[in-house]
Amino acid sequence: MSIPTELMGSIPRPQYLIDGMAAHAAGRLSLADLTRLQEQALSETITRLEATGSPVVTDGDQCKPSAYTYPLTGLRNLTPDGVTISYADGHTRQLPRLVSGPFRYGTFAQTYLHTAVQIANRPVTQTVVAPSFLSLLYPSSAISGYSREAFLSDLANESEKEIRGCLEAGAASVQLDYGHGRLSLKLSPSKELLRGFIALDNEVLGRFSAADRARIGVHTYPGADQDSAHSLDVDYTELLPEFFRLKAGAFYLQMASEPDPAQALKIARDCSTDDQRLFIGVIDPIDPRVETAEEVAERVLEATSYIPVHRLGTCDDAGFSPYADDTSTSREIAFAKIEARVRGTRMAAETLGL
Repeated sequence: MSIPTELMGSIPRPQYLIDGMAAHAAGRLSLADLTRLQEQALSETITRLEATGSPVVTDGDQCKPSAYTYPLTGLRNLTPDGVTISYADGHTRQLPRLVSGPFRYGTFAQTYLHTAVQIANRPVTQTVVAPSFLSLLYPSSAISGYSREAFLSDLANESEKEIRGCLEAGAASVQLDYGHGRLSLKLSPSKELLRGFIALDNEVLGRFSAADRARIGVHTYPGADQDSAHSLDVDYTELLPEFFRLKAGAFYLQMASEPDPAQALKIARDCSTDDQRLFIGVIDPIDPRVETAEEVAERVLEATSYIPVHRLGTCDDAGFSPYADDTSTSREIAFAKIEARVRGTRMAAETLGL
């Protein structure tokens, strides 16, 4: 396919896996039995992604407790009363709070990748949480004997280890989840928080070679959980000029659900550089209606009015199930939307004579 297209991480889990995860948490299912269910779901997910025609696949986050908190698995220096994220429909998600140091990842994303690359017949991309999101774990008041500066240093080292581990394990690309970027402007309209996020992430990204950074991307969107967003009401044009300061080779941009995509595309054009590939969101994962391939092709062709086609790619606006308990979108709808993206991107490329 002459216009690259990628999905954004999470796929809704089959019901048997959701039930198995709940049973394991309640002590009714052994870890070995849960692992078998996870491996079954992973194999089925990759097989179905390949059947959509996807040129690259992911593990679908089938084994992650969430797309954001999987590194915290097994950690004992956390309490559950951290930062709360509020969504437009009124539901919330709450992060843990760090209570002591040092900070270390309990699980690295390459753990999931190792299994996926053995199953897949196509290149595998791996999603990871951006270190800036995990920086929200540190409380506003200092932790005795463990400064914020020491925490950020530990966090940067752990994030580098994860990204490097994914690249070495065979990931075709590594996508840093940046759903908190737009949210930061709601929490801190002065952009102080966002600029701190970008400085931390650039500290990590700057440790990689130019060749490695070409395989590292960042994905921004206004939240997508239980068919609701947390920051779609924040002006996208306030985020994008800062966002393109990140030292990444690919930028995955929510666009299908954007109220004014033309304005956002103009900002992306004006603020990005020639060595940055822009993957434009052409599928809205929280809209229950399945887009047609023709609609996708139209969105791709609109994007070419702003972005040179040699720098253009397509993606979904976000993952379809970022938390293990998010069942707002069915697996069938998710795979149908992915297939529409693949077919529509191919149609646009043919129209362009590529």
